[in-house]
Amino acid sequence: MATIDDMDTAIGKAESGEADSLLLWILVWSELAAFGALLVAFMVTTVMDVEGALLLRAHLHPGLAALNTVLLVLSGWQAALAVRRGDGAVRRPLMLAALFGFAFAAVKALEYSIEVRSGIVEAGTLAELYFLVTGFHLLHVVFGAGILLLVAWRPSRANVVTIATLWHAIDLVWLVMFPILYLT
Repeated sequence: MATIDDMDTAIGKAESGEADSLLLWILVWSELAAFGALLVAFMVTTVMDVEGALLLRAHLHPGLAALNTVLLVLSGWQAALAVRRGDGAVRRPLMLAALFGFAFAAVKALEYSIEVRSGIVEAGTLAELYFLVTGFHLLHVVFGAGILLLVAWRPSRANVVTIATLWHAIDLVWLVMFPILYLT
């Protein structure tokens, strides 16, 4: 028969889980709002500076960005596998998710070096916005990949679910960014 202490412990765990979940979703929505504001600024600037937008697009590499899209989708898939698996089998998919994230960062660094050498900075404000939006996202990818490795090292169910949720938010941001920056 359950004691009052057992019930208090169960209630405390449930309340803690609800608070953790609320904080997680506040973080996710605040990240989406921040990226949304940056992308709106980018879109408004492309409308106001058509010549700069054409110059920017001439220096971008949609093929490399498409490769990065594939890398992040594969990474998100691995993070989802980690959530679906039990505590015993999460290390490998979390490490693969991180590896795909770091591969994304390597491709992005290559893309940046090509763009800078080709003179993308001539696009002015749009080039600055492009580097701000993609650089902010890149920082999220590198940081998130590092956290994926930490969670793989010492996994707990709550941490796996938390980092997978955040990782999917990072993926979602890229899936919105890709067509706006590279395909319009």
